Amino acid sequence: MVSSLANTFASYLSKQITSILKVLPLLVLLLFPLNLQPLARDLDVVVIAHPSENQSQIRRRTLRAIFGMRMHTWPEGRSITVFMLEDDSLHYAFCRDILGMLPYQLKKNWDRLLFSGTGQIPIVVSDEQEMKTRVATIPGAIGYISREYIDESVSALQVKK
Repeated sequence: MVSSLANTFASYLSKQITSILKVLPLLVLLLFPLNLQPLARDLDVVVIAHPSENQSQIRRRTLRAIFGMRMHTWPEGRSITVFMLEDDSLHYAFCRDILGMLPYQLKKNWDRLLFSGTGQIPIVVSDEQEMKTRVATIPGAIGYISREYIDESVSALQVKK
């Protein structure tokens, strides 16, 4: 009788485990969604500058130098102030699709400059509205926002490869 009860319980347990294993992949996807970062073209990231900057286009190579903190002045001599968003999907898309690098690569460059005492890091802002406000009010400033935030207070720069 005990062995019959044990066999019944083992059979029941086996069926329950099989049922759980069938739905486990679905549960994992629901509880831990894939971290698929959107593309800049999906987010429509736009590089912005203070309206006094006399350019409508900028080369990717120049942007990499500016955001890598290696270029400190605009061609006409005005000091560049760089603004970056905190790490989020827009920052990721900007780095990957506009600059052509990953955020950790950019951060590694900044850390090297900061810890060697040879440079500084960009000013980090908390959201796109703050980014737009700061870029609009500081001559020589540059940053990036979603296209939906663009207005006449900032200049949108077209990025040339």
